Amino acid sequence: MAKKSQIAKTKRLSIRKMALDAMGEKRVNKVSTRVVNRCKICGRPKAYIRHFGVCRLCFRELAARGELAGVTKASK
Repeated sequence: MAKKSQIAKTKRLSIRKMALDAMGEKRVNKVSTRVVNRCKICGRPKAYIRHFGVCRLCFRELAARGELAGVTKASK
């Protein structure tokens, strides 16, 4: 499970990035690698699936319950 401080920091940085993009400002020292993709459900930073915005563990649970549109099991 991710630390709450890391999740909060990631949210702060992403909000700041969206605000700067909305205003159209470009900073010289802007580093895009600071923003870490994290699972929307559990906050896990590893094994993140961009298309769905969740980690592999949450993806598997959601797919098994049928909550992800267009996702089916390969074996039946």
